[in-house]
Amino acid sequence: MKILVVEDDKTVGQYVKRGLTEAGFNADLVGDGAEGLRLSAGGHYDMLVLDLRLPALSGLEVLRTLRDRGEGIPVLVLTAQDAVDFKVQALKMGADDYVTKPFSLEELLARVEALGRRPKA
Repeated sequence: MKILVVEDDKTVGQYVKRGLTEAGFNADLVGDGAEGLRLSAGGHYDMLVLDLRLPALSGLEVLRTLRDRGEGIPVLVLTAQDAVDFKVQALKMGADDYVTKPFSLEELLARVEALGRRPKA
């Protein structure tokens, strides 16, 4: 499975990318929302791990644009935004899962695997 990680914190992004790669996934990393949106459109990736606080374009804007375009790519939000309002908003906008930082890599990988088992729409 090919996964795009959109995370502006290089340390967190590299940690997630390395964890995904070591778990057998093909992972790429970009650091801003505009680049994440550009790369995630068009079916080149099977899943998106998306931070909400991003330069150029917020994670919510990326998510909204993908869903408005009819892109069905699974999106796992990974963010420090832990307020219930943020979680509800992202899930209602089309996020498939929501994980808050700090996070367990083991749990994140299990959630990625679970999303990957879902049938394609």
